Amino acid sequence: MNAKKRGLGKGLSALIQDKEKAEELISDVKLNPSEAVEEIEISRIIPKSDQPRKIFDEDALNDLKASIKENGVIQPIILRRKDDRYEIIAGERRWRAAKAAGLERIPSIVREIDEETAAKISLIENVQRENLNPIEEAEAYKRLMSEYSLKQEELAKAVGKSRSYISNSIRLLNLDERIIGYIYEGKLTGGHGKALLAIKNHEDQLEAANRIIELGMNVREAEEKAKVSKKRSKRNKKVKELFMIELEEKLMGALGTKVTLNHGRKSGRIEIEYYDDDDLERLIDLIVG
Repeated sequence: MNAKKRGLGKGLSALIQDKEKAEELISDVKLNPSEAVEEIEISRIIPKSDQPRKIFDEDALNDLKASIKENGVIQPIILRRKDDRYEIIAGERRWRAAKAAGLERIPSIVREIDEETAAKISLIENVQRENLNPIEEAEAYKRLMSEYSLKQEELAKAVGKSRSYISNSIRLLNLDERIIGYIYEGKLTGGHGKALLAIKNHEDQLEAANRIIELGMNVREAEEKAKVSKKRSKRNKKVKELFMIELEEKLMGALGTKVTLNHGRKSGRIEIEYYDDDDLERLIDLIVG
């Protein structure tokens, strides 16, 4: 295991499972009392473009805004210089709430860190939050595995989750994009998404998802709906297979040779076999007339 992988594994494990050890191991993430806290103009601060969290709960932001109006920003955010502005490394929620509260400046710690370290801190801060959207969490896990060459077992150990939890989380990204959007918007939960994964066909997935939303089904009801949809899909596939076999037999009877139908969702291909030049000529005469 390379040094980067070892460092990330230790950092994530410490942050999630042992706060005191985190203070010793991850100097990039902790707030050092000796660091200078600056009051940075909010208008000069920009969010990190690739930060894992894409959706911010409005009610939670309003609660934080009210707290900031009453008590100010208690914990400074972490920034790094980017051209003539400052990019948020940790604390975007605080920045958004402070902005909404009408503050012109926000207490900040400015660090000189590279892109890789900035990405690591942002990922760590977001992965350890329990209220990450299930899709955001899945994307964060996938990105951690990709960027730091981690296997699922290593990542699971690092974040204090089971391997199956990590695997099932990442599997949500295999859902139809429209269903992923529903989970982003909070119309469906991660549990609903896992139930829908039992349905392989994306159109059938979407139909079931819309029905779940329409009827306000809980996860258990969604699982039953997925089972029914899966059975219906298999039954429809079987009916189609029998129909295609019947068509093949009709064509073979008419042409006197082997015919294979390769049928897709909307298009397909007919394969007609011939055995020699005379047989080919015979088939052309039959088809063309």
